[in-house]
Amino acid sequence: MFRSGQSIGILPPGENEKGKPHKLRLYSVSSPSKGEGGNPNYVSTTVKRANEEVDGVFYTGICSNYLSNLKPGDELSITGPSGKRYLLPSNADEFNYVFFATGTGVAPFRGMIMELIEAGHKGQIVLIFGCPYRTDLLYKSYFESLEKEHDNVHYIKMISREDRRSDGSKKYVQTAIEDYDELLAPILASDNTLVYLCGMKGMQTGIYEQLAKKGYTDYLTAKGEAAEKDPSEWTWEDLKTSVKPSDRTFEEVY
Repeated sequence: MFRSGQSIGILPPGENEKGKPHKLRLYSVSSPSKGEGGNPNYVSTTVKRANEEVDGVFYTGICSNYLSNLKPGDELSITGPSGKRYLLPSNADEFNYVFFATGTGVAPFRGMIMELIEAGHKGQIVLIFGCPYRTDLLYKSYFESLEKEHDNVHYIKMISREDRRSDGSKKYVQTAIEDYDELLAPILASDNTLVYLCGMKGMQTGIYEQLAKKGYTDYLTAKGEAAEKDPSEWTWEDLKTSVKPSDRTFEEVY
């Protein structure tokens, strides 16, 4: 049985350039714990076809493209589930949640939010989703409908290459902490709020910086020289190497 927040492993067929079988790729489960559509035999994930050029080199996602090309009824090899910490707590109804996602990092939050809504959750649920373009907004209509139907659900879209902040800078998930202060301040200041991050590695540094600037240090721990400093004095290097999530913050970056 899979739980929202866990991962499944996909074994793509074929061999790499060295003639060895492709390695396992992990994908977050995007269905609630009772299964997609309430069927425990169905598990879903979020896949984005990967074809992009970086510095003149064209990269293709071996496993993402393999999954994108599958047809209904095709068989594939999977492993799992894996992951014991990146889950909703057993007493999930006692907390508020602030979810930060970039790209396909929204996958676990789809399942988690479905689970919370279906359980009649009364606490605050905030999804802050960042992507380059509006066309990259995954599950947009679903999250927009939830926001309309539930007063405690908030869907914040941060579109980095299309929208600008009042000072002309780009919108990223971390800048939402300042841009939506009126909404987020009372939620983040609450003793029963949990923060979850999922997406590209490095996103956590900017989020931790903004949390520290706003004084929300309960979501962070610091070691070494950073522990001796006031959080307002943390350097970028401190944030990258010495500032880690506390027991109220959960991160899954790749």
